[in-house]
Amino acid sequence: MSKKIVVAICGASGSIYGIRLLKALLDKQVKVYLIISEAGLRVLEHETGYKAGGKSESFESFLKNQGVLFHKKTRLNRYDQDDFFAPPASGSFRHDGMVIAPCSMKTLGAITSGIADNLIHRAADVCLKEKRLLILLPRETPLSAIHLKNMYKAAISGATIMPPSPSFYFNPKTISDLVDSVIARVLDHLKIEHDLSEEWG
Repeated sequence: MSKKIVVAICGASGSIYGIRLLKALLDKQVKVYLIISEAGLRVLEHETGYKAGGKSESFESFLKNQGVLFHKKTRLNRYDQDDFFAPPASGSFRHDGMVIAPCSMKTLGAITSGIADNLIHRAADVCLKEKRLLILLPRETPLSAIHLKNMYKAAISGATIMPPSPSFYFNPKTISDLVDSVIARVLDHLKIEHDLSEEWG
């Protein structure tokens, strides 16, 4: 049976992590439920050159230009941040995990405060209350005491805090190698097979 994974991209630097995760998931028999915040779109445009709206390319075409290969049995479902009728907004929608990559400090603060004022916040809130896997890739440095407290609150509430800190022990040669080392850990927690990195030892 196909896995169902919710992916959210927020308005923090590091949209490359979200795109690389999509590439890894859509290459497999996975149903992806994608939410990109308005701020996330702005950052995505700035960091990748993607142009949202108007006569720009479709998001699917953009992903293909980024090297994403769509498995014949995969499906990409994309929702606006204000669509509270989307499946991830309901606890009755069962899935195999949600990943916010990158996760802004605003989103982290909303999640830890129980403020579900957009679909990303609501979907994350649902994960916590339904005891489902929620992985956050917080992208901020340095971290203030407020950031650290919010991460702690999210962790004790059931979220997995996974700062996008690349590994260097495998002698990476490119930026893609560094990004892959982070996404490999995400896939490990989602229990999805991959060849992005080898097991230590």
